Amino acid sequence: MSLRVVDRLGVADVITLANAVIGVGAMAGAILGKPMFVAQLLLLGAVADALDGIFARSFGGTAVGPYLDSMADIVSFGTATGLFVFAVAQDEWGTLTDDPELLAAAVGAASIFVVFSLVRTALYTVHVDEDENRPGIQNTLGASILAAAYLSGLVNVPVFLAATVALSMAMVAPVPYPKLRARDAIVMGTVQMGAILLPTALGRVFPRVLLVAALAYMFLGPRFYWSD
Repeated sequence: MSLRVVDRLGVADVITLANAVIGVGAMAGAILGKPMFVAQLLLLGAVADALDGIFARSFGGTAVGPYLDSMADIVSFGTATGLFVFAVAQDEWGTLTDDPELLAAAVGAASIFVVFSLVRTALYTVHVDEDENRPGIQNTLGASILAAAYLSGLVNVPVFLAATVALSMAMVAPVPYPKLRARDAIVMGTVQMGAILLPTALGRVFPRVLLVAALAYMFLGPRFYWSD
């Protein structure tokens, strides 16, 4: 039986695959020791992740779309984000191989983020319906908070690693998070593009505004924000 790739993939799926390509670019940037570039790509991946949902709702999705979305999220907001965390530690602390304890801390925090991202994605793919508010923060949100914090100049490595672990556990917290309204998603996307294209402009205003907005949604969204 033919896979009929062209017939079975839609526009939204192409954007999803672009997200995966961005994730691979972010992983390459982390390996090359370019954490700022990686942070920008993670935010760009988050924009692509939002766009594929908008296109799927506007023009119709495909049966394979949700599976592609989950797998692309693991690439960009699981593996690439874990490598980003390690790259930040490596960039700030220097050669980690000279200190086994620092190396273990960086690898441990990065691995925890990847594992919890995998667990959350697998569990909600199997057990949570598309129209339900999904428990735990999105791995996209966790990655965006870390990227925005780095671009904001908030680079205390122990705090950064502790925040990575805390965000990892928040992914599986039994707290339902509503989806953003379309209007709010557009505003957030605009700020994200500012953080991507002009991360240091005006005293790093774009990544800092993005960080505040993302944290506000994380802490206040389940109680005070409703998408309907």
